[in-house]
Amino acid sequence: MNTVFESSLTKKSLEYQCSLNVVHDQILCDKTKMEEIILNVVSNSIKYTNPHGKITVSIDELDSEDEKNENYKVVVEDNGIGMSQDYLPHIFEEFSREHTSTETRVAGTGLGLPIVKSLVDRMGGTIEVESEEGKGTRFIMKFSFPVSLENQVREKEKQNIPDITEKLKGKRILLAEDNDLNAEIAETVLVEAGIEVKRVEDGLQCIEELKKMPENYYDVILMDVQMPNMDGYTATQRIRDLDDSRAEIPIIAMTANAYDEDRRKAQEAGMDGFLAKPLDVDEMMRLLGKITKTE
Repeated sequence: MNTVFESSLTKKSLEYQCSLNVVHDQILCDKTKMEEIILNVVSNSIKYTNPHGKITVSIDELDSEDEKNENYKVVVEDNGIGMSQDYLPHIFEEFSREHTSTETRVAGTGLGLPIVKSLVDRMGGTIEVESEEGKGTRFIMKFSFPVSLENQVREKEKQNIPDITEKLKGKRILLAEDNDLNAEIAETVLVEAGIEVKRVEDGLQCIEELKKMPENYYDVILMDVQMPNMDGYTATQRIRDLDDSRAEIPIIAMTANAYDEDRRKAQEAGMDGFLAKPLDVDEMMRLLGKITKTE
C-alpha cells in the first residue's frame, strides 16, 4: 500500500505510518473493495494534509464472541486542515465540499467519500469521522469477516480471480491522467493484473506517445477528460482522425463528473467506454475486458 502513495507522499514531504495488529490474518472478504476503501480514504488524507504533515493507518483485530467471525477496525488519521463540526454531518453527501479558504485551493469534486460510504455499507461495515479544524481528521471503519482456514482462503482467492485478468495479462495500456494520485492508483491495480502501463499527463503527450510507437503497440487508452494543454475529448477526436490503424484503438473516458451529458460528450468524441472517478476497480477491469481485442 505504501508504494501506491509514494510519489504523492514524497511531493508533500508527508510522514506515513502503517501498523497491523491482527491474530487471524486469513479471512474471507472482498479484497478489491477493501483496497478501494482504504485507497480512497488515504488519498483524501493526502489531499487535505499540508506539507510535512503526518498520516497513519492502523488495522486492529477486536474481540469477538462469534467463533466463525472476527471483528476488525481500520483507522486512517491525519493532522491536516480538518473540518468544522457543522460540515461533518454532510461529509458523505455527493458533491459535498466544505468551502473554507484553505479547502477551496484543493482540487476535487466531493465524490470520493460518498463512494467509500457506499462500499463500507455494502460490506456490512460502519464508518465514523472525527475532525477538528486546524488539527486533523480521523476515519474509523469497523468490519466483521468470517475466518477461514488457509486452504479455504486459497480456494476463495482462486474463485475470485476473474477470467478477465488472464485475458488482459501482457496487454499494453496508455494512461492519460494529469493527477499523480489517480494515476498511481490506476497504475498499481493494472500492473498487479499483469498489464503494462505507460502514463502521460495530457492529451498532447498521449497523441505523441501513440504516434511514436508502432501501430497496434497499445491495446487501450484510458483517457482522463479534463487535462491541461489538451483535454481528453479533443485528444480522442485527433486520434480518430489519424490515417492508420491507431485511429481504431479503443479509448475509455475517465471523469469525476458522471453525468449523462459527460457520457454523451465522450460518445460524440469517439470514445468506446466511460468510467467514473474514483475508479471502481471491478468495473474498470470488466470494461477493459469487454473492449480489448483477443489474439
